[in-house]
Amino acid sequence: MKIDSGTTAWMLAATALVLLMTPGLAFFYGGMTRAKSVLNMMMMSFASIITVTIAWVLYGHSLAFDENGNTFLNKIVGGLDAVGLQSLVDTATKDDGTGMPNLVFSAFQLTFAIITVALISGAIADRARFGAWIVFSVVWATIVYFPVAHWVWGGGWLTQLGIEDFAGGTVVHVNAGAAGLALALVLGKRTGWRKDPMRPHNLTLVLLGTGLLWFGWFGFNAGSELAVDGTAGLAFMNTQIATAVAAGAWILVEKIRDGHSTTLGVASGAVAGLVAITPACGFVDPWAAMVIGAIAGTACAYAVGLKYRLGYDDSLDVVGVHLVGGAIGAILLGFLSAYPFLEPQAKGLFYGGGFTQLGRQVLGPVVVGLYSFVLAWIIGKIIDKTMGFRLSQEDEVTGIDITTHAETGYDLGSVHASGVSSSVNGPVPSVAKKVDA
Repeated sequence: MKIDSGTTAWMLAATALVLLMTPGLAFFYGGMTRAKSVLNMMMMSFASIITVTIAWVLYGHSLAFDENGNTFLNKIVGGLDAVGLQSLVDTATKDDGTGMPNLVFSAFQLTFAIITVALISGAIADRARFGAWIVFSVVWATIVYFPVAHWVWGGGWLTQLGIEDFAGGTVVHVNAGAAGLALALVLGKRTGWRKDPMRPHNLTLVLLGTGLLWFGWFGFNAGSELAVDGTAGLAFMNTQIATAVAAGAWILVEKIRDGHSTTLGVASGAVAGLVAITPACGFVDPWAAMVIGAIAGTACAYAVGLKYRLGYDDSLDVVGVHLVGGAIGAILLGFLSAYPFLEPQAKGLFYGGGFTQLGRQVLGPVVVGLYSFVLAWIIGKIIDKTMGFRLSQEDEVTGIDITTHAETGYDLGSVHASGVSSSVNGPVPSVAKKVDA
């Protein structure tokens, strides 16, 4: 097996960066929930690492990236030759010395599958049964994510059609956002939604999570080139540009609309920029990355308010940021693409590519979004009717951390078993451990 050591070293690092994004997402989501739900919210991200990894090893890689002998079937889903990953050991992505071990490629793609599933959880914060989430994560990954990854990246019908998605605007963000919307509708609104305060309980955690996501996203985007070259450098720089501009655009909208800029706004704007540049990062010029960031930051700042107008409870704005941001990036690519490697005529409208590629870039998010929404809704309904997806109202009001996990995120009580703590002023009554915010 001949491999390129530089490519392999970079891809190992990029894989670790992308995996780090899921704990980063746990911090980001955890800080945005109420204090009584923070542990459950973070657990949903960590559970996704477990369930998706197992499914990926058993059959996920094979369904997404294996070749299928049937020409028609291969447009829909991969084969089964890589079940268990045994066929990937001691093989390389290319046999000319320019590739990497197939297991490194598989591990890199696994991290994408993990965070896509984890993203969905933000739409149903505070009210989903943990066991039901475990089941949903396995089933949705199996019948939605793995086939969609094959459609776009594994030689499936969208690949053959000429859809461009450099690092997952459609495969990851539109896919997850549509599923999040479906589950939000299946589970219904949180108890007290729009009546009780449901503000983020810890914005320092949100900013920490944002930093980890931003850091890891360089592996997410630049690593998707699967090589150490100029395109990886372009994707890296465009990621930074779009993210910074989107964060600035979001807080500018806040300042004009609300009279003040917020830390939650700068965090949400940064994530919106990361999402929108993902499908385009290796295809557009740096100035175009600024345009994408500005449009995404502005549009998503307004899109997160749609849930109040339309009446769906998307707890942590998965729809407004990931579905909308991913679609914006994919569609703008139809205007701004300058460096396509799929085919010469795939340049954007502004570069003489005509309307053909633009039409493809609109089709991709529409098809994937509808497919993900419908399947997620069906899966969610079946789970809800059989084992129950929605937490009981009593447990939800009490707090899912204590009722489901028998833990609390913050122990505000005494460090003494006696129930009192000493201080310079004498004994102080302990504070109940159960936190409600």
